[in-house]
Amino acid sequence: MAGTDGGRPSIYPTLLYADAKKAIRQLTDAFGFTELSVYEGEDGTVLHAELAQGNGAVMLGSKGRGGVFDAAMKDAGPAGVYVVVADVDAHHQQAVDHGAEILMPPTDQDYGSRDYMARDLEGNIWSFGTYTPETGA
Repeated sequence: MAGTDGGRPSIYPTLLYADAKKAIRQLTDAFGFTELSVYEGEDGTVLHAELAQGNGAVMLGSKGRGGVFDAAMKDAGPAGVYVVVADVDAHHQQAVDHGAEILMPPTDQDYGSRDYMARDLEGNIWSFGTYTPETGA
């Protein structure tokens, strides 16, 4: 299948933050992401960062750093990202312990998933749950 490389994900949500360093702290501390890499400009602006969760990852950077992507995202609204986790209740508790804004507590869904929803510091919606979409791969 085109776009795959040794089991690496082929889709990476990409977000820009006014305070990317603070976003990285929240995503790692409250939501359990692992920091893979962070590249900063001379002024401390986060040019590019990669954070992993399970077998997926998200890329992010600072707003206002220039370039085509920054310009295209200038007036974009918040994004929604779904992340599969093994233990929704423990993950939720970690988020609560780190002060994350919880929009929906762990809830059993009609389609068999258990998930919860939170908002990050800049309004993006993160859903964490047990549902794993079948991709046919």
